[in-house]
Amino acid sequence: MAAPYLTLEDVIEHETEIKRSRFICAIAPVASEEAAREFLAERRRLYGDATHNCSAYVIGGDRPAQKADDDGEPGGTAGIPMLETLLRRGLGDVVAVVTRYYGGVKLGAGGLVRAYGSAVGKTLDLAELVAMVPARIVSVTVDHLRAGRLENDLRVSPYEVREVVYGAEVGFRVAVRETDLAGFLDWVATLTAGRAILETGETVYLGET
Repeated sequence: MAAPYLTLEDVIEHETEIKRSRFICAIAPVASEEAAREFLAERRRLYGDATHNCSAYVIGGDRPAQKADDDGEPGGTAGIPMLETLLRRGLGDVVAVVTRYYGGVKLGAGGLVRAYGSAVGKTLDLAELVAMVPARIVSVTVDHLRAGRLENDLRVSPYEVREVVYGAEVGFRVAVRETDLAGFLDWVATLTAGRAILETGETVYLGET
């Protein structure tokens, strides 16, 4: 079974000061690498006069896409500790950007590692986190006679209807948490008198109920 992970409800920002350098950390929920890059570009536009805009992101929960960027800081002193903090906290589908305004006092490699990792950690301490749990996409195919009642029952159920396709038969794509999968299959079989065709597909993630 794929592992659950945590993500954010919304963008959160927090600023710290270390030896006169300002570290402004913003962490945002993102669904793709493209969205992560767009958020980074937005922060760079907002803080175009900053000394550095370092970043890290983790997309997905199971074998996630990851990237870290030092943006001119000594190699491995900014993006990597930011990324490691996200991973250590069990985060996924998030991007973190730490903007630094240099204050005139050098922190050294160890100091930079601590500063960037701490900036992300302190911001996460203030965030409202959401648990994301693995789910499966289930394709349900029924005849038109049974489709109306099934759709009505699905709409008021805890299961997430992703798509309904009408043709010779009616097809539903439903996201079902893995812990609820066996119960869902039995429920549909009962509702349709065993006439539904059920196929379990790819893994997705849903917020924990």
